[in-house]
Amino acid sequence: MSSNHVNNRNRQCHSEMASNYLPIINNKNNNGHVSQTSKLTSIALLVGSASLVLTGCQSNPTASTDVAASSTLMDFSTANPAQSQRQGHAFTASQEAQAERYAQLFNQEKYPNTEHQAKAHLLAAIRQHLATEHVAVAQANYQAVPFIDADSIDAGSSSLLRTIIETYAYQPEGMYDSSDDEAQAEARAELAAVGVESNKCNENEDDDAYEVCVVEGINYDYDDAKDSIESDYPSDYDKSRAEAEAERKAIAAILAEAGENEPTSSDANSDNEYAYDGADDYSSDDYDNYDEYSSGGEGMLSGMSGLNPKTLAAKYEAMQMAKQRAQTEPTSRDEITSSTGVIGSILTMFHRTPEQIAATNAYQYQHLTFNSVSQYNPKQRQLQSVYSYDYATPTVSSSIQIPVAFDFNNSSVTLDPSAIMPIVALVNPENTPLPSQMASHTVSFGLPDSITAQLPPAVLYDAVLNAIQSSMAELAPEHFSAVDISGDAFAKEVGATRVVKVYFGSQQSGEMIGKTLKYVTKSLQEYVDANPEKYPNGAMLKAALAKAQLYNKGYQSADVGSLLQLIEAIGPISFNQINYYYLDNSDRLLAKQQRVNIGGDLLGSTTTMLNQVRYDKASFDHHALTPLLAESFGSNAVAPIDGNAWIAAQRQKKDRLQTARYARYDYEDGRLETDYSSDEYDNRYDAESIDESRIGDAKDDNEK
Repeated sequence: MSSNHVNNRNRQCHSEMASNYLPIINNKNNNGHVSQTSKLTSIALLVGSASLVLTGCQSNPTASTDVAASSTLMDFSTANPAQSQRQGHAFTASQEAQAERYAQLFNQEKYPNTEHQAKAHLLAAIRQHLATEHVAVAQANYQAVPFIDADSIDAGSSSLLRTIIETYAYQPEGMYDSSDDEAQAEARAELAAVGVESNKCNENEDDDAYEVCVVEGINYDYDDAKDSIESDYPSDYDKSRAEAEAERKAIAAILAEAGENEPTSSDANSDNEYAYDGADDYSSDDYDNYDEYSSGGEGMLSGMSGLNPKTLAAKYEAMQMAKQRAQTEPTSRDEITSSTGVIGSILTMFHRTPEQIAATNAYQYQHLTFNSVSQYNPKQRQLQSVYSYDYATPTVSSSIQIPVAFDFNNSSVTLDPSAIMPIVALVNPENTPLPSQMASHTVSFGLPDSITAQLPPAVLYDAVLNAIQSSMAELAPEHFSAVDISGDAFAKEVGATRVVKVYFGSQQSGEMIGKTLKYVTKSLQEYVDANPEKYPNGAMLKAALAKAQLYNKGYQSADVGSLLQLIEAIGPISFNQINYYYLDNSDRLLAKQQRVNIGGDLLGSTTTMLNQVRYDKASFDHHALTPLLAESFGSNAVAPIDGNAWIAAQRQKKDRLQTARYARYDYEDGRLETDYSSDEYDNRYDAESIDESRIGDAKDDNEK
């Protein structure tokens, strides 16, 4: 049966080829005078049809399927037990092989690929790292590069956000009618004439002359006319509106002179539109309020008129043509800046040229480093660090060093305030001690008992650490990849045998944030449920967690990543970082390298921070900041100053000064209340005669 099928298929292919040949042959016989172009077209069609036919005839999937099926499928047309058993075993083996292949494709726990393996190694290293005591030495460097490369196809093009802003703010002079200048000159002349007539009326005391002045002058509002004329770009709508207002004022003046300034109740409901306008009690203040209201509403609508697609397209074309002229004509650059207004000036100020970027790297970033040394004790939940901001050149050298220590078990933070003491002195100069007056170089601040009783910091610390590990474990394996370290110099320095790369873009960063928040809320909820005696019904923390759990049901963690992507798309910022984790054969974390890119088209540059962290003891012992760490938080360090007591003393001193200030309000003429007799004091200082305004003014002065 299969051979007959093959023969039929071959005959079908030959018939298809013949049918494809016949139209072309007949065409050649009937049209002997076909042009050369038609011949070439016929040849191309012939070759294409032949290739398609031959392609279909060369493959015979039906035959191959029949051959494969004969070895696996059972043949029920014969009643041979041995053959049926043999075919049954073959069919079972084929199904098992197919199931194993399917499992290898999708069962990553049993058959992990390279990405799953890299993720498993990294998670094991992080768990081990956070559970053991270790030290760290970090150094961060910075570099700025143009946001768009000079060789890129996007070079010279602006981002969509900047284009929209510049197009909306662009106001070319050619888009306004040239008759505006003539109209403005006529309006100024009219304003001058009105001013002269107004002066004449003011100087003439005759009532009849005043009436003529009022009627002929049309009760012209000098201030409104001046504001209308001095507008930058008077439109036809503004001129017509001003004429209508002037006409209405003229009619109001005539009605006022006719004695119709007091409309009756029936007139108020009449259809005469001038009855209300002619009221003499229609004050100028009310009219000004109406102008403010109408101009305010018109201002909002006038802003929306700039969103007309045709107008935006015309402005965009004019702006791009002006930019092209500016490349050849330096004088046109000022025209673009003036046309875009304040917004254009701000964008130009923020945008950095390649020359400015190169100067920043040469004079700032090349000599700037951010260093730190840290010591971590997981059992005591303590983290002690010294951060240093160093700038060193052949002529200038400066360093700002800040020791900081966190103790989550004792709910305290200890730091050296020397670096921020000048700022504190500006805010509170009277109560800021000098360095020589401090008994210790460090100050310790602790959380009040009212906060720690509700939520111990140790519980929050454990919840955050567990949330970070669990959130990273839920990330897709596609974000983890093994890296070849054969050419990695940093891997050779730290002695790593394996490097795992983790990419955190805006989507992954937002997803991590969302998952971390949910895991922290879940851990705190479990702690509250495990301690019902501390958190009865109505407790503040319990109510807050219940509300947080309610809101957590309304979004997924990936939605936070989508939100960051939206912010990144429309804002001048980017959220992406690349992390390289260096491991040894036992999955011990040796070092970490982090690359963070921040920038956008509005800034014109991308600033890259490269942070290298080493977790070896040798680098920690030989670092220049290690002695300062031991001096600040070591076993032989001087006990820190109690910052809470210092703040309480300052608050108590302030309260005493305020009490003394209030006490002086009861003095009179420099004499105390005891200088008066009781009767005299009762007569002069009755309880109801105390000037409360003085006390209120004194309180206001104290608050200032």
